[in-house]
Amino acid sequence: MGLLRVAMLAFILMALSPLPAHPSLLSHASLTTAEEEDLGEEFMRHLKRRCTLIKDPSIVDYVNKIGQEIVRQHPSPPFVFRFYIVHEDVYNAFASPAGHVFIYSGLLAAMETEEELAGILAHEVAHVFCRHISERIEQSKKIGLMTLAGVLTGAFLGGSPEVAGAITSSSIAAGQALSLKYSREDEREADQVGLKYLSKAEYSGEGLLSMLQKIRAKHWFGSDQIPSYVTTHPAIEERIAYLDTWMQTHPEWKGHERPKGQRAFRKVQTRLVALYTDAAAARRTFSAQLGKDSEDALGHYGMGLVYGREGERKKAAENLKQALQVRPLDGDILRDLGKIYFQMGDYDNAVKALLGVLASNASDREARFFLGRSQIETGDLDRALETFKDMAGNNADDFPVDYYLGETYGKMGNEAEAHFRLGLHYKKKEDFKNAVFHLRRALTLSAKDPARQKVIKEALKGLRELSVQRQSD
Repeated sequence: MGLLRVAMLAFILMALSPLPAHPSLLSHASLTTAEEEDLGEEFMRHLKRRCTLIKDPSIVDYVNKIGQEIVRQHPSPPFVFRFYIVHEDVYNAFASPAGHVFIYSGLLAAMETEEELAGILAHEVAHVFCRHISERIEQSKKIGLMTLAGVLTGAFLGGSPEVAGAITSSSIAAGQALSLKYSREDEREADQVGLKYLSKAEYSGEGLLSMLQKIRAKHWFGSDQIPSYVTTHPAIEERIAYLDTWMQTHPEWKGHERPKGQRAFRKVQTRLVALYTDAAAARRTFSAQLGKDSEDALGHYGMGLVYGREGERKKAAENLKQALQVRPLDGDILRDLGKIYFQMGDYDNAVKALLGVLASNASDREARFFLGRSQIETGDLDRALETFKDMAGNNADDFPVDYYLGETYGKMGNEAEAHFRLGLHYKKKEDFKNAVFHLRRALTLSAKDPARQKVIKEALKGLRELSVQRQSD
């Protein structure tokens, strides 16, 4: 306890010093932003092979919304920030080069408020603003982009502190160690900068403090494994002492209440627990919730999602309908009911439900995707084609839109366009054999259309280049 008291005293003294009004976020960075963007792109290629990202639009869009709200407080962000959820039941979060920020589903499921999510995201965003990663990898640029990206991926995703802390290789900067474990100074600066932008976004620092306390508790009580977050974010005790003292001595940084955000958070977390954690545990969670209040809308929503996940679609529909009785205007619940109708083969009711969602929220990509599929099943091909073409032009990369465009064109007798769309679909999946087959077939069928042939030849050229690049990885 003596050392802890010394640490707390040190942080009390630091807390009394003023927070820098204009942190020199870029002045001490070594990598250029262009170099970091190239590294970030290569890092993402490696990461997607190593782990599973949750692509659920309701969850991903919400996390991005909170993250972007924090990023917007910076007058000129150095990168376009993107936020991701890694599907793994561990306590971890990290920021990779060029503004790619990751939070693990286990950590997100352990949160209780939107402020806790905002606190963790603000800390990771601050690491990027301060260019902490770029400083640590500048010495190792000579090893090459792909190798360095692989080293970074292993460090962030590796399970042991030794891997996460330092990776040594004779090929890295003439034998120097590449240390990826943040220093105490890095963590302090990230907390300070994170507090600044949290406050500007009208959040307090209490969420970050409570999450650090939960991470510490998981480390100390009932866990045989140190949370991954601890291996790359040191000095948890000191950070807790600092944040606690800072908020006591700076009441003006406490932010504001955000009750509307809390409602959105609870619904997103209900979805996360129901669909991406252990199904039996999720069922128990929602049963207990409904045991306390049989009319709890989120309890019925979560139970409906669990039943749907397990294939018990009638029970799923019953629970989702009960949730809608309490929240009749909730588009998320109505969309999931429409999806259940689709899975049950009740395509007419699926169309009605999904059109109802889009009437109030035209940007719901998942509702539009299942609407198109339902329209195919009802034989309404013209409307299905319109639905999928609209999606194809509106950044719907998380859905296999080209595949269903190909299916729709095929049912309508347009084989050339069907093969072209299927070729694009398999190209995105990096299924080179099927992509080449469909694109060549489309090229043959488009002999009388020079403009279309030019587009197909460009796609084939890009496919060859991508194939060569993947073989060299």
